[in-house]
Amino acid sequence: MKKQLNFIELDDRVNLAYQFIDKQNSTKPLLIFLHEGLGSIAQWKGFPELLCDQLNLDGLVYERYGYGYSTPFFEDRKPDYLFTEAEYFLPKLLQQLQVDNRELILIGHSDGASIALIFAANSANKVVAVVSMAAHVFVDELSIGGIIEADTIYQASDDLRNRLKKYHFDHVDSTFYAWSKMWQTEEFKQFNIEHLLPKINTPILAIQGVQDEYGLPSQVESIVKNGANPNNKKLFIDNCKHSPHLQATEQVIKSISAFLKDNL
Repeated sequence: MKKQLNFIELDDRVNLAYQFIDKQNSTKPLLIFLHEGLGSIAQWKGFPELLCDQLNLDGLVYERYGYGYSTPFFEDRKPDYLFTEAEYFLPKLLQQLQVDNRELILIGHSDGASIALIFAANSANKVVAVVSMAAHVFVDELSIGGIIEADTIYQASDDLRNRLKKYHFDHVDSTFYAWSKMWQTEEFKQFNIEHLLPKINTPILAIQGVQDEYGLPSQVESIVKNGANPNNKKLFIDNCKHSPHLQATEQVIKSISAFLKDNL
């Protein structure tokens, strides 16, 4: 995305980087893009712009605390970090940007999808739809195995580190290890948000690649089954791993468009 990067002072310690995709439709729902556990604005590639174009809706893309151009981590990550993102950082960002009165469509990937689900459970009056791509609602053995493998690769050579450094700069190590180390702790292995899913009345489109290396199909099944809306829908995409929006872009955009047309 080659749009101007903006910064907002969230509190006295954290600044967040963000971009607006402005389609001049401020009376319609706003798309909020929530990136993965090692993600950034740039790592979405052209997907947010393509989706906003297709839907003719405004979008907000931002980098969470510890990522990209936002304030790097200055403290150890805590096991409840996904709740902190959904219950403190995201509401605070929306308030600071003066869009907290808008209806929202949440587009989340991996960690970002888990954050979207937690936020939707707590903000039923604001969220009109959730698109969950490769979310984790509990920690499964495939998730842990994938993270252990990534951790091993990261430490074995500089290849992965250098690829991520393009997006997370001199704080790439703190960004990576905040993700990989936390997921391997015994405390975080107890993470489970299935009890929140019945609180989500808004429709959820749950997408996952059949070959996803970080999550079992039961993640999607739980989201669709336990969410309160009868129009929840699941989509498994073959020949696709952990990033459906990049690995099956056209299919994902068409599926989101059809889902929103049916439900809004």
